Amino acid sequence: MKITYKFVPIVFLLMVALVGCDTEELHNLNINPQAVREIDLNYMFTAAQLGTADGGSASNRYLNWRTNIGYAGLWMQQIASSGTGLNSAGSVYNENFEGNNAPWEYLYGDALKNIAEVIKQTGPGGYDEGNKQNLRQASRILRAFNFHRLTDWYGNIPYFNALNGMDGEFFPEYDPQSTIYPDLLRELEEATAALDPSIPDQGFSRADLYYDGDLGKWRRWGYSIMLRLAMRVSNVAPDLANEYVTKAIAGGVFQSNDDNPYVPHSEGPSQWVNQNGISRSFYPGDGGQQSFLAKTFVDFLKGDEPNDPASHDPRLMILVGGIGNWTAAEWIPYNTDPVAQRGMPSGFDAAMLEAIDPRPLIEVYSRINVNLLRFDSPYQLMNYAEVEFLQAEALERGIGSGIPGTAREHYEAGVKGAMQMYTFFHSSLVVSDQQVENYLARYPYGSKAPLEMIGDQMWASKFFNWWDSWNDWRRTGYPQLVPVIHPLGVTDGQIPRRLRYPAQESASNINFATGATLPDILTGRVWWDTTN
Repeated sequence: MKITYKFVPIVFLLMVALVGCDTEELHNLNINPQAVREIDLNYMFTAAQLGTADGGSASNRYLNWRTNIGYAGLWMQQIASSGTGLNSAGSVYNENFEGNNAPWEYLYGDALKNIAEVIKQTGPGGYDEGNKQNLRQASRILRAFNFHRLTDWYGNIPYFNALNGMDGEFFPEYDPQSTIYPDLLRELEEATAALDPSIPDQGFSRADLYYDGDLGKWRRWGYSIMLRLAMRVSNVAPDLANEYVTKAIAGGVFQSNDDNPYVPHSEGPSQWVNQNGISRSFYPGDGGQQSFLAKTFVDFLKGDEPNDPASHDPRLMILVGGIGNWTAAEWIPYNTDPVAQRGMPSGFDAAMLEAIDPRPLIEVYSRINVNLLRFDSPYQLMNYAEVEFLQAEALERGIGSGIPGTAREHYEAGVKGAMQMYTFFHSSLVVSDQQVENYLARYPYGSKAPLEMIGDQMWASKFFNWWDSWNDWRRTGYPQLVPVIHPLGVTDGQIPRRLRYPAQESASNINFATGATLPDILTGRVWWDTTN
């Protein structure tokens, strides 16, 4: 016991000494001076914009190649392939697990993650609270755009509690699409109204890849997305559609192709970050995806008299480069006569095509115009033509109020906008006003059922944006596509209607079984898909 008493004063003195040394300088020794504690939110916003187009800064073609091209482009019969494997699975309604996974992995893991951080740090308790408010509102619009794409492709998804991993939310609950859509519309309404030109820029213009900080264009895009979403639910939630179509029109939607949101790209310095992912997917020697146009699409562009050039859509030789050979070194055209253009039948593999015509495919079928597939081609997220077609449809169906003009006027404006938007890709891709007028005179509004004409033209306007063309087809039933039958198909000859969830998600998220859209099959349907 005596030994114990001797040590008590010594321990006490040591404790006093240690407490006296508990200084700020000592605490700072535990902080890595090279660690990043605050990231430039303008940079994160730019990264999110880029990820929205191509899936992420580390792989600018993966998302588009797997899902947009290899699934939706082939399903929608605008492009065709003789292959049946990994990136041509959509040709025969086979399944590619990467095509299913890519949007989930890249939008949650890149674009939406970055957007969530911007919104968090500019909000209550964030390190940039109260600052960069226009950046915050633009991020909310971009967030709504990306979440609507995810829910449209999969159905029920984690939404309200998603992207909270830093707060310990590792297995978020799934939310019904029927509750996600009203919140997306509310977010668009609030964020778009809150854009304020009187707020200091704080680097937003330099960060903004789409509009260089033009808040008027951001506002028009926000209301245009609102119009799209309102019309997308019009078959299942008419009251919601009426409310938000009216609000979108009152707010002000796209007025011309100058409002189209494009992601700019460049030749370098990095092929993985700066170049257009769709172009890289098709480029010979790099991606090498077959770049043939589908028979369904070429026949549509050639019109009711395929052998008469006056019957052709002016976009025929805009979207089609001709029949020829495209190598990594050059494009070698064999035949650029519009009358001679020929689309590849959808759902035919190499052996089936050889039985039709034994010549090499490059001598038989039309290819995508290489002027649309440069590495520095812009990536279009949405277009003005869609907004005009949606207004025409709304007027025909009596949805919403306040839309000026007639359905025919909006249809014709949509056709003109769709035909004249390709100069953004290359200055040579010009369609004149007279060419548009001649086409509209030959195929006047009402010469077929108006809703069918609107749906067909919406489909034609979304070349390259195939996954959203697929959304439109599921909602409207137009164009009236003929499904393909192939032994490798897994859908019993049905065009797929949703993406399957990633296997890792279905296996690991404990909320999957009770919240996901089930059965988890390609022919399942999302909430708003009630057509056909």
